[in-house]
Amino acid sequence: MDSTPTALWVAACAHHLQRRWRTVDPAQLEALAADLAGDAHLRAMPPDDAAAQWLEPVALPAHTERRNET
Repeated sequence: MDSTPTALWVAACAHHLQRRWRTVDPAQLEALAADLAGDAHLRAMPPDDAAAQWLEPVALPAHTERRNET
């Protein structure tokens, strides 16, 4: 399990989710991150990695994201 305190892990995970979903209410992302912290597999990861893995099914391929950032 990641040794980061749960509250800090949730905040960091919510921040990573916010970077991907800027239009979603931060309180909803905090609640989602708290739910993710309840998943032992995800909680064992650093929060950024857990959020990224959870987002994989809806994430655009990396080359598409870079092209859209310009």
